[in-house]
Parts: sequence; C-alpha cells; structure tokens
Amino acid sequence: MCGVQTYPQKLVNIRVKIKRPLSELASVQAEIEAAEREFQGSGRVVVRFSGTEPLARVMIEAGTHEEVDKWTGRIADAIRTELGAGA
Repeated sequence: MCGVQTYPQKLVNIRVKIKRPLSELASVQAEIEAAEREFQGSGRVVVRFSGTEPLARVMIEAGTHEEVDKWTGRIADAIRTELGAGA
C-alpha cells in the first residue's frame, strides 16, 4: 500500500470587478497567512486569478472538511470585500 494521504479539498471561484495584485490586498494576505499558520504544514492554500475570466480562485486542502470550509469562506469574503463582487 502506498503512503499517500489524501485531504479534503475545495475550490471556490469568486467573480470580481477588478484584478489587483493579491500582494496589495492586506486583508486577503492576512487570511492566507492565518490559514497557513493554522495548518502548520499539513494543508495547502492556493489563491490566484483566472487568466481568462474575471475570477479569483481559492483552493484549500486541509485535514478536515470544517477547516476547508472555514478558510475558503474567510479568504473568499476578504476578496469580495477588497475587490467587490463582479456581475
């Protein structure tokens, strides 16, 4: 048997009005850093913009479904607040 462990994962797409560099969005960066601290190397946070659509994509992989839901929600809410929800 292989030693690969799978974790719950969730991808959320957030339609945005504008795309600004994620590094300029203080509240988004704070949520990402908080998630990474909580995971302590046992989870994954990927936040990026779509290259073809006005979307921000938030992917969280963590030990439990509760952690995944908590952090996708918090990061997505921060993006909505910073960039506004697109149509």
